[in-house]
Amino acid sequence: MDTRNFNYDTEAIWQKDRDHCMHPWTDFSEFKEKGSMVVAEADGAYIFDSEGNRFIDGIGGLWCVNVGYGRDEIAQAMADQARRMCYFSSFGHHTSIPAAELSAKLADLAPGSLNHVFYGTGGSMANDTAVRLIHFYFNRLGKPDKKKIITRHDGYHGSTYMAMSLTGVAFDHQGFDLVGGDLIHRVSCPNMYRRPDGMNLEEYSRHLVDEFRTKVEALGAEHVAAFFAEPIMGAGGVQVPPPGYLKSIRDICRENDIIFVADEVVTAFGRLGHFFSSKNVFDIEPDFISSAKGLTSAYAPLSASIFSDAVYDVISVPQAEGALFTHGFTYSGHPVSCAAALANIAIMEREDICGHVRSVGPYLEKRLGGLRDLPIVGDVRGSHFMMCVENVADKQSKALFAPEIRIGNRIAAACQKRGVIVRPIAHLNVLSPPLVMSKAQIDEMVSVLRASIKEVMDDLVREDIWLD
Repeated sequence: MDTRNFNYDTEAIWQKDRDHCMHPWTDFSEFKEKGSMVVAEADGAYIFDSEGNRFIDGIGGLWCVNVGYGRDEIAQAMADQARRMCYFSSFGHHTSIPAAELSAKLADLAPGSLNHVFYGTGGSMANDTAVRLIHFYFNRLGKPDKKKIITRHDGYHGSTYMAMSLTGVAFDHQGFDLVGGDLIHRVSCPNMYRRPDGMNLEEYSRHLVDEFRTKVEALGAEHVAAFFAEPIMGAGGVQVPPPGYLKSIRDICRENDIIFVADEVVTAFGRLGHFFSSKNVFDIEPDFISSAKGLTSAYAPLSASIFSDAVYDVISVPQAEGALFTHGFTYSGHPVSCAAALANIAIMEREDICGHVRSVGPYLEKRLGGLRDLPIVGDVRGSHFMMCVENVADKQSKALFAPEIRIGNRIAAACQKRGVIVRPIAHLNVLSPPLVMSKAQIDEMVSVLRASIKEVMDDLVREDIWLD
């Protein structure tokens, strides 16, 4: 228990939430009975429920609370801006001081010629914007048939209709429709753990690149507009690409006039130790970067689609007399959100958060890697503060537990009972903690995860589900 004074009516809040609040990714097999944990307060790398119980936030909110909770500097910047001017439309030729300042800052931080920014309120919106601008770009170039988009199986790009259609996580499509028809095509996920037997990483990289080239040739380069890729795939299992893979695909895109969109909604703003990972980690300069999440460290909703001079020079030319660029949202460039982003970036620079991640991230990787000695831990993968544990029923065959076992959920529940939040995704457990996490907090988090996996293994043996 924390020493704070918690006076919340947990039962009443729980009831109101259960009866009226529809949650993202709701598991209705248990929600109507169990409801939600009421998260009331937070500080640093910790959250507190409404009864005062403290938890290490091993998932950083949702890959997003990068500088940690309770940053008065960001809260004050938002309050000051809200008092000064909470909002004015950015439609037409109006701006706010924070939107203008942030745009210049992002252009300075982004690689190469990515000097132009379009704002939304979330990663899904950033990717939707990218699709619409890319199609408009090729229309302006007189290439109206160049519209198809290539994404990857298990890639995640958001939950709006278009962004979810770009998403290749089959589980997320259950019962829902996709839009686009023949518009969206997929290639393989770069899953190094489950690559074909006998294939080394260099061969696997060539195999994936050849598959992409074949896909472009089959569709016809004159029909392919864009390729969307997370530098490290997030919700699809924290898949780190094999060496040279992204750079080779970038080269193919350049050869065929295909726009390369780096979906850095998760990987940007420090999670891999840099403000943007495309150039600094993977040595690629994309045409678009989609960003959100860590842009404000979740203190306010904001996304930024950042794109190149080459794209801007085409789409910023009037298409007809009196015509406008008719894309945008009421809250594009919201001044309070932009003020939050500027304060967030200032903290990251002043405290060298990226340097901390580059220093401490390998320690997190090493400590988690030690879990491989557990019989059900098949793989530990990721980079720096973006990690995943894959649980398997048999290490040799890499066979999975049956879905109804809910192995990831069992482990996450055991961790929560011990005061640590980890994210279950089917047979996986994902960790993406606040970037300010210390080595001591990492030790506690990993120790809890180890004890929780052991507890679940013991339960599986008792239930005759699994034999050690």
